[in-house]
This record gives sequence, structure tokens and C-alpha cells, in this order.
Amino acid sequence: MNCSAITNTNKNKYKMSKTINKNLTTLEEFKEKNYGERGTKGRDELEAGYENFKIGALIHDKRLEMGMTQEQLAEKVGTTKSYISKIENNIKEARISTLQKIIELGFGGRLELSIKI
Repeated sequence: MNCSAITNTNKNKYKMSKTINKNLTTLEEFKEKNYGERGTKGRDELEAGYENFKIGALIHDKRLEMGMTQEQLAEKVGTTKSYISKIENNIKEARISTLQKIIELGFGGRLELSIKI
């Protein structure tokens, strides 16, 4: 294959990539279109819901990584398997005190919070 054939192939791939990318929407664009700009009620509710989902997913992943069942984690923390399940599945929000127990007593870690204004 000669150099001009390689160059033409790369140009065609670039053109095809640009065509495909024109139809894509970024996550930020999707959120603005469907939930409004940052600072609006709908958008704030979406972002808060995502944070709760993320906490539950992180707890779930760490628990599995440590080879624990929900029941074992609940026993270490002093709560029920059902409550751990609800946190992991974003049915209930964990209170900060409960989150601290999960991290410290359940996982042997340390909870650090930060506030950005």
C-alpha cells in the first residue's frame, strides 16, 4: 500500500467519524435539555439523586471486593441486611452517621467529607 492510499483511508475514517459524532449528544447537553441548567430545581434533584446512587454503588462494589454479604456488613455496622440492600439499590438514602459506620466499622476505612461552595 502506498502513502497516498493510507492518507486517503485516514481521511475517510476522519470524515466518517465527524459524521457519526454530529449525531452524538454529550451527557451535559442531555442533562441541560431534559433537566435544565445547573441551579434549576429539576437539575439539582437529578444531581442529588446521582450522588445517592453513586454512594450505594460504591458501598456495593467495596462490599463485594471484600467478599462480604449484605448480612455480614449489616452485622458489623449494627443494622439490618434489608437496610444495606436499600442503600445499595438507591431505595433509601444513608444518613451520614450510618455511612460513617459502614466505612469505618464495615470496611475499616475512614470517612472524609468535603464541602465546596
